[in-house]
Amino acid sequence: MSGPTPESSGESEAAEGGQPVEHPLTRELDLHGFVPSEIGSLIPEYLQLCRERGWLEVRLIHGRGIGQLRRSVEAILRRLDIVESFDLAAPAYGGPGATWVRLKPTQTEVRLKS
Repeated sequence: MSGPTPESSGESEAAEGGQPVEHPLTRELDLHGFVPSEIGSLIPEYLQLCRERGWLEVRLIHGRGIGQLRRSVEAILRRLDIVESFDLAAPAYGGPGATWVRLKPTQTEVRLKS
């Protein structure tokens, strides 16, 4: 599955016949079905698109499982400059199966608030 591109409205994936299927970009990204090696470019691209839209709080759904995908998500988030903070979701929002991410505002947003 390829990640979202600035020209698309969201993510795309191959449908039957290999043609991409567009998914709308929302404030949550469900990573079920992905393996850790597939999310290394998907998460940064997704977060950048969210930030460009002014969405500074988003949720990544990685599931509970054995925690391998969650650990990969956390490792990616730690190295991204646009991430202000992240933490596991409250039980009502997925608990250990989801992570809330707070993004840093863009320079334009910072200037508008000043």
